[in-house]
Amino acid sequence: MALTDFAIIRRSMFGRMFSTVTTVLTVAVAVALMLTLLSLRDSGRQAFERGTGNMDFLISRDPSALVSVLNGVYYANPPQQVIPWAKYEQIANNPRYFFFDADGDASNDVEVPPGYAIPIAVGDTYRSLPVVGTTSEYFRLFHPTVDGPFQVAEGELFDADFEVVVGSRAAEITGLKIGDRIALTHGTGEGAHLHTEYPFEVVGILEPTASPHDRALFITLESSWIIHAHDRRIALGGAEDDLATAEDVSDDDRLITGIYAKVATRPGRGVSAAMQSVQNQIRSDTSINVAQPAAEVTRLFSIVSNIDQVFLGMAAVVMLSSGIAIMLAMYNSAEQRRRQIAILRVLGCSRPRIFGLVMTESAIIGLIGAAVGIGVSTVATDVVAGVMRERLGVIVTPSVGAQWMLSIIMATVFLACIAGLVPSIMAYRTPVARNLRPVG
Repeated sequence: MALTDFAIIRRSMFGRMFSTVTTVLTVAVAVALMLTLLSLRDSGRQAFERGTGNMDFLISRDPSALVSVLNGVYYANPPQQVIPWAKYEQIANNPRYFFFDADGDASNDVEVPPGYAIPIAVGDTYRSLPVVGTTSEYFRLFHPTVDGPFQVAEGELFDADFEVVVGSRAAEITGLKIGDRIALTHGTGEGAHLHTEYPFEVVGILEPTASPHDRALFITLESSWIIHAHDRRIALGGAEDDLATAEDVSDDDRLITGIYAKVATRPGRGVSAAMQSVQNQIRSDTSINVAQPAAEVTRLFSIVSNIDQVFLGMAAVVMLSSGIAIMLAMYNSAEQRRRQIAILRVLGCSRPRIFGLVMTESAIIGLIGAAVGIGVSTVATDVVAGVMRERLGVIVTPSVGAQWMLSIIMATVFLACIAGLVPSIMAYRTPVARNLRPVG
């Protein structure tokens, strides 16, 4: 029974299994690297943009705007510089800035989306997760994503001191439930210590927002200040069991690390026309740093994009190397099968058919390598997304459009065909008589 072209190609590939497998893996690594970079590039940026929410500014005393955003929004590190409460009141109560009253409503007769200036204090931790001291406006006015403000999955928001609201990811990591009582670690570095004398009760767990805020726990600012007051009293020689209360909090204890700020906007506008003016006025105070989170994320990814180009270049080099590997594998195969090719020619196989068999085998190796690469890329992106979720609380949903994926598959097969040209031509020109001579 005559062998079909597919049967001939299958026997050729299985007859040199090691060479076939290594060549396929080389192609797969190149495809996986390319797809992983493409899938994480856009989804990573979208994930970072979710954390900045609807705020216009982040006011802090960090050394740079980018550091301010990384510390104040993504909780990369506890901010080292603090803002006195008096400075916060000076900023928040200026009607030229945010135009909001105590209820978060516009201060004029026109109904406009309210501005806000929400204080935050980041520095305490619970099992290495960030603890954010803030006010109720944080949950009501700040929107962590375009989907809107925080939503409560279980329980309720804090209504008193020493109550804690837990982000969805933090609850998942720690296993905390409504009614649990926890002790926070106050401070950082060598001065960090556990405050078991001030137990916090879990009163609420938030819905997931797919933002870094899911990793945080939230308490009232007053709770944080009372712990500060207690530490201050201990440093002055007070007894540890003599607990501080709200009455003991002084101006020196009323410290925050940042301010989430938004300028009120006119109906139908996403950004206030006064935003630049307000930013310039606040920046006139050189003791503080004013960052635009959205702009800093764009800046961060402009830096990262340069690294992307390097990795994409590396992927292209690996892809080119895989093409060379296909060419060498097929060339060696053709060299070793000159006698078989001559026999096929005697049995009636034409030169164009021999050429087509070798080209088809190269294309199949490229196609299998691309398929394996897609599988490897899927696993790799899941691993990277898991690491980003664990370390930064950033929820990345890697995806590559069908057009990109199809383009990479077609490019891989095309490259494999190019790589197969030399061995195909060599097989095409194999002399029959010389290779049918008796061996030995």
